Amino acid sequence: MDFKSIKEIKTHLLKRKISIFELNEFFIDKIKKSKINAFIFFDEDLIRKRCKELDSIKNDLPLKGIPIGVKDLFCTKGIKTTAGSKILQNFVPTYESFVTNKLNNSGSVMIGKTNLDEFAMGSSTTTSYYGNTINPIATDKNLVPGGSSGGSAAAVSANLCLGATGTDTGGSIRQPASFCGVVGIKPTYGLCSRWGIIAFASSLDQAGIFSNNVEDASILLKEIAGYDKNDSTSSDITIPNYFKKINENIEGKVIGIPKEYDLPNIPDEIKIVWEKARKKLEKGGAKIINISLKHTKYALPTYYIIAPAEASSNLARYDGVRYGYRSKSQNNLEEMYESTRSEGFGNEVKRRILIGTYVLSAGYYDAYYIKAQKVRKLISNDFNDAFKECDAILTPTTPSPAFQIGQKEDDPIKMYLNDIFTVPASLAGIPGISIPFGKSKDNLPLGIQILSKHFNEQVLFDLGLFLEKNNE
Repeated sequence: MDFKSIKEIKTHLLKRKISIFELNEFFIDKIKKSKINAFIFFDEDLIRKRCKELDSIKNDLPLKGIPIGVKDLFCTKGIKTTAGSKILQNFVPTYESFVTNKLNNSGSVMIGKTNLDEFAMGSSTTTSYYGNTINPIATDKNLVPGGSSGGSAAAVSANLCLGATGTDTGGSIRQPASFCGVVGIKPTYGLCSRWGIIAFASSLDQAGIFSNNVEDASILLKEIAGYDKNDSTSSDITIPNYFKKINENIEGKVIGIPKEYDLPNIPDEIKIVWEKARKKLEKGGAKIINISLKHTKYALPTYYIIAPAEASSNLARYDGVRYGYRSKSQNNLEEMYESTRSEGFGNEVKRRILIGTYVLSAGYYDAYYIKAQKVRKLISNDFNDAFKECDAILTPTTPSPAFQIGQKEDDPIKMYLNDIFTVPASLAGIPGISIPFGKSKDNLPLGIQILSKHFNEQVLFDLGLFLEKNNE
């Protein structure tokens, strides 16, 4: 029996070839034996209680009994939600996030809360207060799983669950998907509600999905998407049944190749995989054209002004007064604030708060933040113009395969460069998917990224399925 496909497992559950209990016991056993530190919270009694509850429901549900990992950035009612930070180590929400509530209503089993870079700030899942997650592709090599949603990507890759939620602010789903050899989709900004997700950068954060294959991703995305009146950025659109509409016939599709992504310092192995994907699409009947996204070179500096600025504002609420960690240094209120934030936040979070506070300060707001917002609009316009000529854009997902834990931590800029191919789409709010496609010279997975216009996730699934089936 294939324990990696939601589509297959659903069939087995409906035909009673396996029970909800047997399925989840399989994953409980695997998680207990795992040494990759993919989960911050895992409670087998809670899982069994949920299985019993689902077993008593006679009606079928879209994800009935399917074990799903949840990034520990999604608030879960009555269950600790830490954002990978010391400052929230004892935070137990009194409410459920929109996305996890939808998953619960679909009949899924939350198998655990997955590890992440603290407050989703990072590209390696090494900034978590709860320790590093290890990439399961080659545990002996001590590689990062990517970040910030590294725990979710690693859990799916290690077959500790059948799918997992992530969030993507500048590449936090697509980059770990590439590093761990799984499928990861960041939907259009506004397709999935942000309500109940602990905020990093509100104009960029978006919930998404990890899975073992494209069809499973299409099944899961439908279940987490939808309009929510509690989120002012939520889009009130009809969510299609992506899985039922999926079509691997790509005849006549026009695929754009942006010249700006062909950087001179990108390793040959990345370029080889990119070229291979291009040729496969062309062979399948797609038309390949060259396009220009001329403001791409400004995307990374733009992102690292806007995201920290919004983080500085969002994280101001963690002051030790209302909830979360409080320092014992309490000679006066100001000292308590300062000590709480100094002790409660890790170095990367503090670095981004300081950058954000600086670019929002008097005298620098216009020079940095306002200018970055103007450049963001130009980047978005580039994509809008490109999609008048093509249905989708094909790029590498990352500039390298997974690297060793600790390798880039001495230089934050090296770490930030991991997002060079993913950040532009985040700034424009368009959807992107990473598909495992080829291996590096060291036999590590490499991903290929497909981008499309707003709310055109269906073409990502169609092209993704084609590449998945023609990846040899």
